[in-house]
Amino acid sequence: MRTARPIEIIGGGLAGLSLGLALRRAGVGVTVLEAGDYPRHRVCGEFVTGLGATTIARLGLAPLLKDAGRLREVIWLVRGRELHRQRLPAPALALSRHTLDARLARAFTDAGGHLLTGTRVNPEEAPEGRVFATGRRRATDKGASWLGLKLHARGLRLTSELEFHLGDDAYVGLCPVEDGRVNVCGLFRLRAEVTAGRETVLVAYLHATGLDALAARLGEVEICPASCSAVAGVGFDRRAAETGRMNLGDTFAMIPPFTGNGMAMAFQSAEVALDPLLAWAQGEAGWAETVRLTGGRLRRRFRRRLVTAATVHPFLHSPPRQRWLALAARSGLLPLRPLYHLLH
Repeated sequence: MRTARPIEIIGGGLAGLSLGLALRRAGVGVTVLEAGDYPRHRVCGEFVTGLGATTIARLGLAPLLKDAGRLREVIWLVRGRELHRQRLPAPALALSRHTLDARLARAFTDAGGHLLTGTRVNPEEAPEGRVFATGRRRATDKGASWLGLKLHARGLRLTSELEFHLGDDAYVGLCPVEDGRVNVCGLFRLRAEVTAGRETVLVAYLHATGLDALAARLGEVEICPASCSAVAGVGFDRRAAETGRMNLGDTFAMIPPFTGNGMAMAFQSAEVALDPLLAWAQGEAGWAETVRLTGGRLRRRFRRRLVTAATVHPFLHSPPRQRWLALAARSGLLPLRPLYHLLH
């Protein structure tokens, strides 16, 4: 089907590329503008929970995820001591962003999409047909700012399919990805006293947050230098982004990464936007109506999990609240399965 209205997507991450791919397969002209390039590493847990078969089918993601790891067990540890072992209700999908983003970019261009890398756009300009999927919104409260750090390690042996470590104002996830590597990705309260180079800063933060045992394990294995990544000014605002333009993925709202649901939300937001954008492209709806309809559907789909995540998040990084969490786990009162369904 040929349409008269092309769509422009700002941001070539999971939400932007998957939406662009689905729109191209429906015959819509799409241009994606991305500030970076492919392939590249991103600060990301690199495992996906809560991504349903319907979303995978609607966006045509199955070929891109066919070799993703399927992980069911996660161990929770507080400063190296086991807190709880959990079996996930559904497998988490594990695949590096280095690989997944590159696959999405290739699939999009193979489908006839126009991908412009190294290109930035004024975010204040929001003409009709422009969709924003530019990633996280920067924290507005400097006192609550977080730092995301990530690296790949080779030869790191795990004690479970997934490991989740809680420290002082920090938590770190370990997830196996392709090529025998383990993704080590952490969220840390920004500490001005920690100074280190790009390849050593994550280990320095592990020591600063009481995760010395994990730091020692990383000291015994090979670190992949190109994978070392950082992102500062991370914030978690469950409120939807400003109205008047279409925002998807983390640009709409960012969920704390302990949920493993951020990548799924990016894909799901693309799925939510797909039908309204197709209607607009075919001249069946106005742009203001399309933006309003999509925003409402996104709020309804994500409201519960964003509120739940904001409530749970302090119990994972705050040492006093971690003690309550440990007590609940030892007493068998930790409602992990109900929480999983609330967060996904």
